[in-house]
Parts: sequence; structure tokens; C-alpha cells
Amino acid sequence: MSDEPEPTTEGQNGGSGGVSETGGEIDPVTLEILRNKLESVATEMGHVLIRGAYSPNIKERQDCSTALFDAAGRMVAQAEHIPVHLGAMPDAVDIVLEKDPQPGDVFVVNDPFEGGTHLPDITLVSTIAPDDEVIGFAVSRAHHADVGGSAPGSMPPGAQEIYEEGLRLPAVRLVEEGEQNDAVHELIRSNVRTPDEREADLRAQRAANDRAEERVGELLDEHGPTLLDAFDAVIDYSRERVETELDDLPDGTYRASDVLEGDGVTDHDIPIRATVTIDGPSVDVDFDGTADQVAGNLNAPLSVAKSAVYFVVRAITDPEIPPNHGCYEPVSVSAPEGSVLNPEPPAAVVGGNVETSQRVTDVTLAALARAVPEEVPAGSQGTMNNLIIGDRSGEFTYYETIGGGFGARPEKDGMDGVQVGMTNTLNTPVEAMETEYPLRLERYALRPGSGGDGRYRGGLGLERTVTVETDATVSLLTERRRTAPAGVDGGEDGATGVNLVDGEEVPAKASIDVEAGTTVSILTPGGGGHGDPDERSRAASDADRRDGKVDDS
Repeated sequence: MSDEPEPTTEGQNGGSGGVSETGGEIDPVTLEILRNKLESVATEMGHVLIRGAYSPNIKERQDCSTALFDAAGRMVAQAEHIPVHLGAMPDAVDIVLEKDPQPGDVFVVNDPFEGGTHLPDITLVSTIAPDDEVIGFAVSRAHHADVGGSAPGSMPPGAQEIYEEGLRLPAVRLVEEGEQNDAVHELIRSNVRTPDEREADLRAQRAANDRAEERVGELLDEHGPTLLDAFDAVIDYSRERVETELDDLPDGTYRASDVLEGDGVTDHDIPIRATVTIDGPSVDVDFDGTADQVAGNLNAPLSVAKSAVYFVVRAITDPEIPPNHGCYEPVSVSAPEGSVLNPEPPAAVVGGNVETSQRVTDVTLAALARAVPEEVPAGSQGTMNNLIIGDRSGEFTYYETIGGGFGARPEKDGMDGVQVGMTNTLNTPVEAMETEYPLRLERYALRPGSGGDGRYRGGLGLERTVTVETDATVSLLTERRRTAPAGVDGGEDGATGVNLVDGEEVPAKASIDVEAGTTVSILTPGGGGHGDPDERSRAASDADRRDGKVDDS
């Protein structure tokens, strides 16, 4: 935007004269250099984690995220990884702050009621203390392929309590003042099906966090206290940029609603309702009217709902704004206690992170489309299409989320076969899947005709067909199997998804014991269309005439 503010030099407690919390001034050029260096550290953390991991879920699909926080628990820089991980990370750091972290400490946490998202996402929070004084935290979050529970992969569709979903870790010291806590390590190993893989992936997370401390120490040696001033200044800069963007949006209250298709226990629709209020440089999103928490596992901790809202605000504002705590400050999110978006223990929540987060994204975007229709696409696939295949003996656990159609945009077709919304992973390459697991990929293709027609067409879904070459358990957590991704402005809806086992349709949420040779097919939803389909035909005819392909004589 032409009227965007210059990077601020004012710290969190600084005065109007541009003096930061530690008393130093930062010119815009120095601030930009330091901002990029901090983001490079967060990105390098991700590279270390991905290269060091053992499980295909992390090293191939890259289902992980990394970020840097200051000593007050504010995100300073992040790698561009998984939205649902990153937006919820601050809650985990807040919990660690309550534990009086010391130099050399590494905390492990996955409890969704204590700053986590769902149990497979294990977070490591390490103190950054180059001179034996904590100046910040390195944080890595990764989806581990199994953390115990009642089904391989720790995502049982029929779970009704969190105890069924796996090992639950409050924030505890995995490393205390530099010394590994062997008791916690053994506790984790004893409660998962693939202990060697889990231990190796945790080592990769620790290595990523250690690299961050090393790099931040180098920056501190190079720049001195100016580095700490930059923590404040870059957060202030992002906040001011987001506030400027929000201030340009039309004030008002905008509403939207949608449903989840059952919770794995019943098939009853679960309403999600959002009221979005834009008031100058701030936005409030209230989920009052959303369903009460449910018996199944589609409950989502409030941190997950907040993460989805933060993602949407980022999606409708300038993508060049540095992503950090400042982007969140103008945004408030609330949901009634005891609701599906703010459940009380011991609610099952594993599907809330992967599926309910997508619906929160959908309804928040739909509400904001009433304010800024030119910024919001038609409905995208709205699901992660979770497929988990594993054996109960702990020999293997395969986890995949499968892309689908992106909704058509106001001036462009939607993208085909991509991850949308709250996920940002790659797929597992065929070679890696068939090498690591007793699985054979039979078909992987775009799904013809699945995108909704319109002046601009919705993106195509995918078909992924796998043969399971040993007896195993197949678990499915999917959505948009009966409610289609919506078209807008006269565009048609995208196709709904379909799950097949040996050619027979199975429910959106199911856990099935299968024999060797069983084939599992996932046909993912397409995106909704945008605009009247007849306008596309007319536009094509006009283009043909311009190109001389039609003789008007």
C-alpha cells in the first residue's frame, strides 16, 4: 500500500521519541537487516529439523514448524510452515513461561489444554541464553506419526475422550539446565508404537532449537543490545502495518455459518457460526452460536480457533507484512466455554486441529467476503483428507493429508490439487512411501470435473489410491463428503469428496481393520466456481474472435 508506515523504532515500552525498551534507537535500514536475519534463523531451524528427521511425515511431507520468541513470549520471527501450528504456538510458550524456564532448559508439551493443538503435534520450547541470561525461546512443533492411543497413528475417528488419542504431555523439562531428563524420554518411548522413530524426530527438533540459540548468539555478538531492540521494533512495525490494512476495510459486522459433517460418533451436523466485527484498526471474531462441544473428536482448543482466524486476517492483508506477534495484536477471538471451539477436558480433540480448523477458516473467510468480496475466493476443499494406515504391532504408521481444489478467485481460476487453509504440507513422494511402508500407490491423479463451473472455475480435487500389502488398520478423518465447497456470485459448487475401501464407499470418519491386498481410495473435493459460467463461454467466444478463430461473416 502506498501509505504504509515506515518501520518503527519505538519499543514496547518506548516513548514517542523512537527510543526502544533498552534505550537504543534503530534506523529503518538496520531494522530491515535484523528482521531478515531473524527470519533466516527461523527458516534455518526448519531446514535442520527436516534434514535431521527420520519419519517421512517430517522429512518428506514437512509437517513441522519453527519460530523464534522473545523473553516475554512474543513471536518475533517464523518460518513459512504450517498455519495451524504457528498461530497456536504462543499459547505453548505462555505455559512454559509459568514454569520459570532457566538457561539450558528444553520443555516438551503436546497437551491441547495446555498450549498444544492435538497430541501428535509435539512442541519443544528451548531457552535462548547465549550469556546465561534468557533472551528468548526457540520453538519447534512437529506432527509425530504415532503418540500411542487406541489406534495406530493416534487419530482414532471414534474417540470420545482425549485419553484414547495418545500420550498427553503437559509442559515438562525434557532437558534441565543442559542435562537430559532420561525419565521423560523413557516415558515417551514406552507409550508410543514407533519409539525409535519418535526419539530420532525429537532429536531433530532439539537440533533445530540448538541451531537457533547458536545463530542468535552470533547475532548478539555482532549487533549487541540492538538485537533486543529489534525484537520490539519489528513487532511494532507489523502491528502498525496490520492496523493500517484493517483501517482501510469497511467497518461493520459480518456473519457467516457452516457445518461439520458429524463427529465420528454421530452423523449430526455441527454448526460453526462466526460474527466478524471490523472497527477501525481492529477486528473481533466471536463464535457465539457455535455448537456445544461434541462427544467425538472434532472439538478444537481455542488456540486452534485463534490460529485459523489469524491465518484469515493474514490472507486478506498485505502478505509482505512480517509475520510475528504484532500481526495478532489487532485481532481478538472468543468462543463460549464448553463449545466445540473452546472445549473442556477431557474432550477428544485430534480432529479439531485438522478438520474443525478448516471450517473455522471457511466461515471466517465467508463472513469477510461480505466486507471485501474482491479479496476472498470461492469455497476451497475445506478438509485435510487425513489418511492413517498402520499396524498395531508398531512396525509402521503412515500418515498423509491429501490436497484438493482451491476455490476460484475473483479474477482467476482456482488451483488444482493443493493443500488449502490451515495446512501447508507436501505430499509423500511415491518412492518414499513404497520404500518406507508396506504400501503400493496404484493411482495418483487430478479428479476430472470436480471443480465448480463459473466465469472462473474451481480447482480440481485429487484421487489417491493405495494398496495395503499387510494386515493393518485404516483410519479416515475427512470432511466435505456431503456439504460441497460453495461457489460464489453465480459460480457452481465444487464436487464433494468420496472415500472408498475395495471400491465400496465408507463414511467420512471411520476406522477399519483391513487384510493384505485391500485398496483404499480417497477422492478429494474440488473448489467452488466464481461468477456466472455463461460469462466464461462469452469471454471464450470473444477471445476466439479476437484471435481470428471465428468468422463473423
